[in-house]
Amino acid sequence: MLAPEVPMSHSVAGEPSSAGRRAAPATTAVYSAAEWDLLTSLPGRVLVAAVSPAPGRPERPVAAGLAGLDAVAAGRSSDSDLVRAVVAAIYARDEGTPPAGRLTDLVDLLAACRTAVRVLHRRADPADSAAYRQWVQSVAARVCRAVPDGTMAPADRRLLERLGTALALR
Repeated sequence: MLAPEVPMSHSVAGEPSSAGRRAAPATTAVYSAAEWDLLTSLPGRVLVAAVSPAPGRPERPVAAGLAGLDAVAAGRSSDSDLVRAVVAAIYARDEGTPPAGRLTDLVDLLAACRTAVRVLHRRADPADSAAYRQWVQSVAARVCRAVPDGTMAPADRRLLERLGTALALR
């Protein structure tokens, strides 16, 4: 007798839900639950910060948010096992469960970036650490560049500079 089919829901991004997925890659085993939560929530927090209105920054069109989501999804094709594992974890979240990213101010976000750098320094391969940090900043960069005239506002450049410093890319 055949087992009944179990319908799989799909996320907004078109990724299957966690049903039927393999266990997390060994890459994730070296992180505590809190550290993994930080690493998997940071890209979403950066995306939210980049699309949120702020003084001196232009209002973001829907295309900017979509560009940020595309940048997150682009991590699926990264050479880094860590980046691919983080993206898989982001897409594996139940659809009804809000992501762990919190709507916080920029100071909190930059502190989270610095904490992630410390975690990566202690636990990640240097190449994975660099790939992760560059990928996270690329999420904000794609949002900031997705303006109708293609000209990045000075406030956007400052945001990217501050993120780059907090992610130890500068």
